[in-house]
Amino acid sequence: MTVPHTASRGPGRPPAAKAAETRERILRAAREVFSELGYDAATFQAIAIRADLTRPAINHYFSSKRVLYREVVEQTNAWVISAGMEKAHGQTSLLGRLSAFFSAAMHADSEDRSAAAFLVTSVLESQRHPDLRSDEHDALRMSRSFVSWAINDAIERGELRTDTDIPSIVEMLVAVMWGMGFYAGYVGGPQELAVIVEKFELLMANKLWQLAT
Repeated sequence: MTVPHTASRGPGRPPAAKAAETRERILRAAREVFSELGYDAATFQAIAIRADLTRPAINHYFSSKRVLYREVVEQTNAWVISAGMEKAHGQTSLLGRLSAFFSAAMHADSEDRSAAAFLVTSVLESQRHPDLRSDEHDALRMSRSFVSWAINDAIERGELRTDTDIPSIVEMLVAVMWGMGFYAGYVGGPQELAVIVEKFELLMANKLWQLAT
């Protein structure tokens, strides 16, 4: 369990800065609680305890659990998925783009493991609670769209054959991505994940192993 940190107001610290810091503490605590307990079991009281704040303080910033959850979804997607996509767009090869995406996600996980865990649980929650789903901030839809773009662009550039089974490859890579997300959030730490990403890159480059003949 992450030990909550306590915010203190230094001399001359502007109220706006303190409010932003408190809001960030709430979002981080909420991300941890949602990923550990799920949407239904998570409460403002549990989030307040994790953030080392009072329950009314949570209500001051977020009017309902649904509002808080949606903001955590938006923030985490921007931090992990959108950042990964932006980094990937700077690469020119399919392997480079996939590696850049995984690298960005791995970097976010090394800073806060709850990010990967929350993204995985958010996919499950969108199935349990369709009303929580947002097309604009749907991590699964965004990752599938990114992979589809990367595969289609690789075909257009001649990197992949034109008879490539795009739907199947997209789903396979999406499955790998979210499998890594589960591993990052609930199984291994940053060092283990870094090794896995490295081996995945070798596998994609057909350099991981040589089958005996």
